[in-house]
Amino acid sequence: MKKRLFFLFVIITILPGFGLKCTPANVESKMQPITLNYWRVWDGPDAFADIIANYNKLHPFITINYRQLRYDEYEKELIEAFATDRGPDIFSIQNTWVRKYKNKGLIVPMPAEITMVYPITKGSIKKEVIPELKTKKSITLKEIKNNFVDVVYDDVVVTENGASKVYGLPLSIDTMALFYNKDLFNNAGISSPAEYWDAKFQSDVKKLTKQNNKGEIVQSGVALGGGKNINRSFDILSVLMMQNYTEMIDQSGAVKFQLIPENLKNKNYSPGIDALRFYTDFSNPGKEIYCWNKVMGDSLDLFSQGKIAMMFGYPYMLPQIKANAPKLNFAITKLPQIEGNDRVNFANYWTEVVSSKIISDPKNLEKGKEYAKNKNDAAWDFIQYMTGAEQVQSYLNKTKKTTALRSLVDKQKDDLEMGIFAEQVLTAKSWYKGNNALAAEKIMEDLIDQTVTDREKINGNLNNASAKIQQTIN
Repeated sequence: MKKRLFFLFVIITILPGFGLKCTPANVESKMQPITLNYWRVWDGPDAFADIIANYNKLHPFITINYRQLRYDEYEKELIEAFATDRGPDIFSIQNTWVRKYKNKGLIVPMPAEITMVYPITKGSIKKEVIPELKTKKSITLKEIKNNFVDVVYDDVVVTENGASKVYGLPLSIDTMALFYNKDLFNNAGISSPAEYWDAKFQSDVKKLTKQNNKGEIVQSGVALGGGKNINRSFDILSVLMMQNYTEMIDQSGAVKFQLIPENLKNKNYSPGIDALRFYTDFSNPGKEIYCWNKVMGDSLDLFSQGKIAMMFGYPYMLPQIKANAPKLNFAITKLPQIEGNDRVNFANYWTEVVSSKIISDPKNLEKGKEYAKNKNDAAWDFIQYMTGAEQVQSYLNKTKKTTALRSLVDKQKDDLEMGIFAEQVLTAKSWYKGNNALAAEKIMEDLIDQTVTDREKINGNLNNASAKIQQTIN
């Protein structure tokens, strides 16, 4: 009896606004205090302060502890934390990590429905806040297709044995765009960057590239052609290949960089090789568009120093450029496309997921399987709450990021900095890099550098790269 009275005292202390007269036992069990530990990269606590406060008004028995980690330590810290049963309940992972974390059993899918306690105001004269159970359906596959831009469904929904399950939802999406130095363009008599990877683009590169009397590049027209010293070279080559109709990986998980689309099989055409050759030609001294080599510094640093006319990057690079070069006169425009082909942009983003440790943690199970289920429901409920339009808008306003929701795209199109990126999210794509994304990126960087060194082996280099990435998937 004392334990019963103590439990009611705890509930009253935590939920002073809830009336507890004759509260049913099933409601009381759902009102047990729950703490959710939430880990992310990039965004500080201020980005989520309002969202968490608003959520607490609905569910005051749930405490959310937010922790920001550095990118270079994040995944290692996650794996070590899970190995010692101290990992987070909710965490954020890159969009290409979803299948890896799912295959390792580290994340759980969204339940079809979630039961939570809500404060309901009752009474016409004397109003009371009464706790009531409500069971709601989770966001459906159809709603994900309709509410989010296309790339989200492709990344977060995993289908196995005919069953499709949702493993995460994003708050925002980054796309790659073209950054260009306006002063260098003005000096070269070029009004604006080319819309396509065409003769104009290559002509602009020639005009914008300068060499000294030793043949050394002192000003590059564009950061293209290199591997390790070009920021996000993996993404640039990937989007070139996808724009050229390369099927990066098929539904069975086979990497097929040289698969020729059915409608082009009668032509002398290899989409993967053609894209790789186009990319590496910018580091070929025998070409008129030669503007890059392996002895040059990091592309982002050189752009900030005013030594590159064009580079390809993401919104997260803006603060670094502005901090390092506050007087740099630059602008951002859309990523060039292949004229006549479908428009394809490249997505690079993070998605919020729920840890499998919630339903297997001994500390949770000590309180019963029902408690573990309640905690899992609360974690997924919070993710669905914060990725809804109203709360996402709060997050986007504070972080200056681009929406993943279709309904907010038009609102961001007129934004001076985010508008370009917002226009691109509807045609953004990505591809699964296998169980080791960093290894896949290094393989592609090596592919670029090997091709630059020996262009005669371009076919074999591409085959070797696809085989190596296939190994990480298998």
